[in-house]
Amino acid sequence: MRSGEERQTATGIRKKGSGIRQWLLLDGKGETEVVEAGKHAIMKRTGLPARDLRILDPLLSYPSTLLGRERAIVINLEHIKAIITAQEVLLLNSRDPSVTPFVHELQARILRHHQASSPCKNHDHYTNYEPDRDHDPDAIKIIPFEFVALEACLESACSVLENEAKTLEQEAHPALDKLTSKISTLNLERVRQIKSRLVAITGRVQKVRDELEHLLDDDEDMAEMYRTEKLAEQQMKESSSTSSINDHDETVPEISFEPGGPPEGLEDHHSVYNVLGRDNHGTRGSTYSAVTKQLDVEELEMLLEAYFVQIDGTLNKLSTLREYVDDTEDYINIMLDDKQNHLLQMGVMLTTATLVVSGFVVVAGVFGMNIHIELFDPDKAGMTEFLWTVGGSTAGTIFLYVVAIAWCKHKRLLE
Repeated sequence: MRSGEERQTATGIRKKGSGIRQWLLLDGKGETEVVEAGKHAIMKRTGLPARDLRILDPLLSYPSTLLGRERAIVINLEHIKAIITAQEVLLLNSRDPSVTPFVHELQARILRHHQASSPCKNHDHYTNYEPDRDHDPDAIKIIPFEFVALEACLESACSVLENEAKTLEQEAHPALDKLTSKISTLNLERVRQIKSRLVAITGRVQKVRDELEHLLDDDEDMAEMYRTEKLAEQQMKESSSTSSINDHDETVPEISFEPGGPPEGLEDHHSVYNVLGRDNHGTRGSTYSAVTKQLDVEELEMLLEAYFVQIDGTLNKLSTLREYVDDTEDYINIMLDDKQNHLLQMGVMLTTATLVVSGFVVVAGVFGMNIHIELFDPDKAGMTEFLWTVGGSTAGTIFLYVVAIAWCKHKRLLE
């Protein structure tokens, strides 16, 4: 038997490793690295709360989501589950075969972005090159790192949904046309499956569209996604705060850090600023709100609008296909109703024929009775009387049938 200490150690190992997952880390140079980290390590690294990490949990079914947080962007779009910061991208399900092309494309884009922005960086690792358009109108602005990764995620998700919509459309039209020409159980089952797929894809596309529309309608949410500029602004505030402390060291005590790093509670640069960043009246400044109000979100808005138009086009295509399916169903129902009407008319005609023929049966039954009349007397009866009896009964039956059908047509019970 294990001792209490051994059992406690084993239990601690199981608890510690139960939430560890493999993340693919892509840095700002396009280099990749597989990192095994638990939930708390990711929370500390990205500053995300636990509820945001649940959105990326592959064991839970969450709809498409785009969230801008203080230090990271959380993306859950179709097959892409990623966290984007100002310096790196953390991808959760990188081993999924459907995610492999996206990883290659994202790596290539980050590498091109690094090559384009490297010559333009002077001294700050986090500050992107912004040319002076007054002196150089032909200069191209290098978009921030997080927008490069965000654009790759949006393009991949929108392309996947668009390809699924095209495939479904190519399968739907022949199946619907075949059902129109011949109504059978096999064709009906095929159309039912196509309609189920159509409903599922439409819901996924609608959710992505709603997320983009929500971001476009809220400038503050878009401002949350400017990670590079906020980080650069934060560092500038920290530098100015440090200079202010050096200039007024007679009123503010000097704060020194150990060689191993800042003391506990000041690991994050936001915490350092909260301690140092105060104005002349002693009130705490708010870099977060100040930067949010001053940011121009036009760049991100144009990026989101481009993919909003693309996903909206996919949704319109699916809506058109849904209308075609509904029109086909209406046509099939009309055809079935028409056939049902023909069957009812045939039933009326057969019922009428049965009714009038029953009159002839009555006549035959009367003459078939075991009674003595002159017609059955072999000495007096002849063939002429027999023919007249049979012929008269038949003519009366036909006459009654014609009258009944004419009356039904007069009442518009038959065509």
